[in-house]
Amino acid sequence: MPTVKVFNMAGQEVGEMQLNEKVFGVEINEGLVHQAVVMQLASQRLGTHATKTRGMVRGGGRKPWRQKGTGRARSGSTRSPLWVGGGTIFGPHPRSYSFSMPRKQRRLAIKCALTDKVNSNDFIVLESLDFAAPKTKDVVKLLNDFSVAEKALFVTADVAENVEKSSRNLQGVKAISSNGLNVYDILNHNKLFITKDAIARIEEVLA
Repeated sequence: MPTVKVFNMAGQEVGEMQLNEKVFGVEINEGLVHQAVVMQLASQRLGTHATKTRGMVRGGGRKPWRQKGTGRARSGSTRSPLWVGGGTIFGPHPRSYSFSMPRKQRRLAIKCALTDKVNSNDFIVLESLDFAAPKTKDVVKLLNDFSVAEKALFVTADVAENVEKSSRNLQGVKAISSNGLNVYDILNHNKLFITKDAIARIEEVLA
């Protein structure tokens, strides 16, 4: 089983913890992780872009000229896609880009992302994480104590309102609960700070 150090909020080591290898020690499947990221980003697309077909463009009700005898090509409407000001052929229309993956694949992708963080030593376990009040400087102090200047993700067992509000004003810093853990946020941040309670909650669900 993988063994990691446990720190307090001041950056001091207070013990060690064994991780469940079924969650934090799996074989990494890069293709599956990529598919999970694409799925998450696709579901966030609004898909509200639209173009008008020839039936939606205003005007064009009268035939421009008679069918025969003019020497010009026959035409039935000035709103044909061949005309300037006409409709658009095969243009985008409102749609949903979202697609789904089987639950086992989604969970395995999260396991792979967590395992990668553990293997690369970007996985920092905290004994606890909470602030008395929402203050950005508390998060800055915490990052400085761990000498972290990169993008950081904080994961708590339950929603920690003060932690989320304190992280909100810092670019590249985000705080989520264990229920909202996802592949994209794990990979999009260089360092992962996670509490012991959150690990227990994650192992209970994923193991």
